[in-house]
Amino acid sequence: MEWKIGDVTIPNQVVVAPMAGVTNTAFRMICKEFNAGLVVCEMISDRGIMYNNQKTLDMINVDAKEHPMSIQIFGGSKETLVQGAKFIDQKTDADIIDINMGCPVNKVVKTDAGSKWLLDPNKVYEMVSAVTSAVNKPVTVKMRTGWDEDHIYAVENALMAEKAGASAVAMHGRTRKQMYQGSADWDVLKAVADKLTIPFMGNGDVTTPQKAKEMLDYVGCDAVMIGRAAEGNPFMLKQTAHYLETGEMLPDPSVEETIKTAKEHLHRLVGIKGDFIGPREFRGQAAYYLKGLRRSARTKAALNEADTEQEMIDIFDDFLEKTAKRNATRV
Repeated sequence: MEWKIGDVTIPNQVVVAPMAGVTNTAFRMICKEFNAGLVVCEMISDRGIMYNNQKTLDMINVDAKEHPMSIQIFGGSKETLVQGAKFIDQKTDADIIDINMGCPVNKVVKTDAGSKWLLDPNKVYEMVSAVTSAVNKPVTVKMRTGWDEDHIYAVENALMAEKAGASAVAMHGRTRKQMYQGSADWDVLKAVADKLTIPFMGNGDVTTPQKAKEMLDYVGCDAVMIGRAAEGNPFMLKQTAHYLETGEMLPDPSVEETIKTAKEHLHRLVGIKGDFIGPREFRGQAAYYLKGLRRSARTKAALNEADTEQEMIDIFDDFLEKTAKRNATRV
């Protein structure tokens, strides 16, 4: 089902959440090929943009095939956040600008950014208003339900973002204190969805296509935002989009399909990060692709030691060969 963020049409209700160190161009492109409606770039520091930090600028490259896509920025001061947003607006091919109000990690919160804003709905209004009045692209806000169980201003914060001109809000159903532990509170998300008139994306504990439908029905959100469940499993995005449209479950990928996608992810990561950093960054993703595959522990360990793309490909091929032999002996 199509829906819109501002004037940007999103072809389905499956959105890939921004994840630091994960949702780079390589992964976003794979997610798009597996039918994600919208992909969001990992969070970008407004100060990194301001100081023309090369690593930061490299992170905001947009491939022509990944539209619609959004770039997420974070920062603690209104001036630097506006500068960062203007750069994204004028100098990149992003369709949407997303403001991070949910990152729970200390090094971000200490700079008065991320989840720190959740304690003050007026600050939410002030920051979002400053950005929306400075740019032409639609602005969205990603937030959490609250700081901790005693400070849950989810409805107030979301309404302030809407009042300040945000075109959509996404909310993770956990507090900052929870980090990624415990369960997401869909009741709080439902309370927010009931009050907002702009599109709302629900996030948290969407681990299967069935859970995605359950969230849409229960929360009343316009789309589901999927994060960790898509790591090493972009097939889940395609399954979810198909299930939401037809009610039919597509089969799980074969081992061969999983490894083929892993190798493609590796190749693209090397393409954007280079021969040295690419393989090392992929080590973390490799474990997700192998999760649940029989007798993959040694392969995971070998990949953690591998330094080059070719070494990793050889390790994957060896794993496939051994898997095929085991299956042949069973027949």
